[in-house]
Amino acid sequence: MAQVKPMRADARRNYERLLKEAALAFAEHGENASLDDIAKRAGVGSGTLYRHFPNRQALLEAVYVDRIEEIAARADALAAELPPGAALVEWLNELSEGMIQVRGLKALLGSAVTDGSSAVVTACGNSVKGAAARLVGAAQREGTLRADVEPIDILRLAHGVATASELANGEGKHIRRYLSLLTEGLRP
Repeated sequence: MAQVKPMRADARRNYERLLKEAALAFAEHGENASLDDIAKRAGVGSGTLYRHFPNRQALLEAVYVDRIEEIAARADALAAELPPGAALVEWLNELSEGMIQVRGLKALLGSAVTDGSSAVVTACGNSVKGAAARLVGAAQREGTLRADVEPIDILRLAHGVATASELANGEGKHIRRYLSLLTEGLRP
């Protein structure tokens, strides 16, 4: 097995500056923030950005990996606190709210729940899919979720709820209402 060479100090500084500036740019402009502007703000050329992050998706994932891990960990915390069906609904609410509050997160999670033919499966996607699978399985065993519901269905529906709430007012005020309407149809 080949050893991974540690980054040179200057490369590490460039990487960290790119992440910092990308986070700011995504917060300001959403997931479609200009990659060239991010590189310029970080004081590096576009080639340096693309050496570290071959595409927008890789940059989004690097910026949001900690947030995604928090979301996945939150699923387990809720599962320990609440009955399975309630844990699933609360996690979906928090996931949907997060997609609205953190610009760029919805795009990252959206690519994780595509059919897989056009998107690379990412560590972030795997983390959220694993969390969803644990919650869905528990709710199905409890009998509060239809047996034919797949974890990917839940993630796609949460993405849709976040989108619908954005269309309604852009602030996520309707997420709980939309999730309530949705989960009624998911019960056995």
